[in-house]
Amino acid sequence: MTRARSSKRGVITLAIDVGGSGLKASLLDARGAMVAKRVRIDTPHPCTPARLLRAIGHLVEPLAAWDRISVGFPGVIRHGVVRTAPNLDSKAFAGFDLARALTKQLRAPCRAVNDADMQGLAVVKGKGVELVCTLGTGFGTALFHDGILQLHLDMGHFPFKKGKTFDQVLGDKQRKKLGAKRWSAHVEDAIAYLRVVTCFDRLYLGGGNAQRLTIALPRDVVVVDNDAGILGGVRLWDEVLARVV
Repeated sequence: MTRARSSKRGVITLAIDVGGSGLKASLLDARGAMVAKRVRIDTPHPCTPARLLRAIGHLVEPLAAWDRISVGFPGVIRHGVVRTAPNLDSKAFAGFDLARALTKQLRAPCRAVNDADMQGLAVVKGKGVELVCTLGTGFGTALFHDGILQLHLDMGHFPFKKGKTFDQVLGDKQRKKLGAKRWSAHVEDAIAYLRVVTCFDRLYLGGGNAQRLTIALPRDVVVVDNDAGILGGVRLWDEVLARVV
């Protein structure tokens, strides 16, 4: 698949957000604004690299031209290569070079990072310690210091409560089991825990379930639009990130 771009719009980024339940994408101009309607399809399950690539091909078919690709993926990625994919199939994805595969399939250079990292690129202000947490199928985090993305830590698998991890306590299955009120109380406890661990100056809550919270949030904690997982795609190409991604 290849698309010739329109030079009138400058460099166009195809931004893809891979989630445990859905795949989303849009096109962004050089300022990071969407220039195409967002498209979405369900994530295939079971999800293997081959099935994911086929699904992404279908996902982006309605979109026009792009020059480069940014992908947020729910797992640990180092230099475009998947290390873990806990809410997909870690065994199947381990060692899979997602960036290279999409570069070949979609015929444009690709950078791939954790989905929380890409969401954070869209929302951080660049001052102090900023933490991003995603509340979706699982629980993801990204840490920034003075606007610079730090090494990704898979904090979703850190122990949290009664021998269970953040992912197990705050993931979508548990939300559905407990109901919004009890689940939100666990999120409140997680915020207090992460405040001690990171001493964040600001915390951003994203992901599809962030809008379901029933608690009053502290002034330094804000809910961000779920489209941030796409909108961070332009900043992923900043030169300062080249050594990270």
